[in-house]
Amino acid sequence: MEILTLPTEATEWSAQARRGGSYIGFVPTMGALHEGHLDLVRKAKDTCDVVVCSIFVNPLQFNDPRDLERYPRQLDQDSVLLERTGCDLLLAPDRKDMLRGFTPRAYDLEGLDAHWEGPCRPGHFQGVVNIVERLFFHVRPDLAFFGEKDRQQLAILRAVARQQRWPERIVPCTTVRDADGLALSSRNQRLNADERRSATVLYRALKVLATHAFRSTPDAARQAALNVLEAEPSVGLDYLGIADAETLVPVEQWDPLRAAVGLIAAHVGPVRLIDNITLTPPAPLSM
Repeated sequence: MEILTLPTEATEWSAQARRGGSYIGFVPTMGALHEGHLDLVRKAKDTCDVVVCSIFVNPLQFNDPRDLERYPRQLDQDSVLLERTGCDLLLAPDRKDMLRGFTPRAYDLEGLDAHWEGPCRPGHFQGVVNIVERLFFHVRPDLAFFGEKDRQQLAILRAVARQQRWPERIVPCTTVRDADGLALSSRNQRLNADERRSATVLYRALKVLATHAFRSTPDAARQAALNVLEAEPSVGLDYLGIADAETLVPVEQWDPLRAAVGLIAAHVGPVRLIDNITLTPPAPLSM
């Protein structure tokens, strides 16, 4: 595996790979890699000839400077994991090189940031889209792989990609979970043992929500999930909601022809965690 620190070097590497006929897969990350990231790399490896991974802690997507400062950085360890997983190129630029000559722009997010994480983290998604576009400009991948754990981010990136006619195709990948259901996240390593156990209530609540989806009203389904969360008073809920799976607008009534998604964000100790679950309408009865 090659390791490059200059985005312009990655541009040259990618151009050479493309001239050789290679189909390029890309996995952008902020480092502190876990099995969820490595699963994305494996999926890219299964689909593409070469795989590029980036590690860049994006300052544009942090609202709280303390959160940016606390974000784990472990480049040496991450490099070993990527090489073992079959990554061909790691791009690990510093902030100065990544942002040199770059002026962030305001994208039309089509209202997908109006709810959920948007109000909680003003400017976050603009920061994400700006840096993803910047990385795409340098890496020029054919496919880019993103996890469904960040469901709202994924929806926004796909919308902007369509709107801006980005040539890169965004590939959504299923959330990877520990055996107890907790979605893998770089932030999990900041949880102590008790907090780690408490954090599993997020997915338990989402599963209860899914059990009630399309069988009772959205309000009743949400209340059933809230009852589960109340058993863990140490978990501070930011939101628990049900949205249309495409528009992310809150759902007041089920549409039997449209999937929905349950979304949750909560503080567990010092860590804010998010998760989601797809809510699929029951198949119509065959005649």
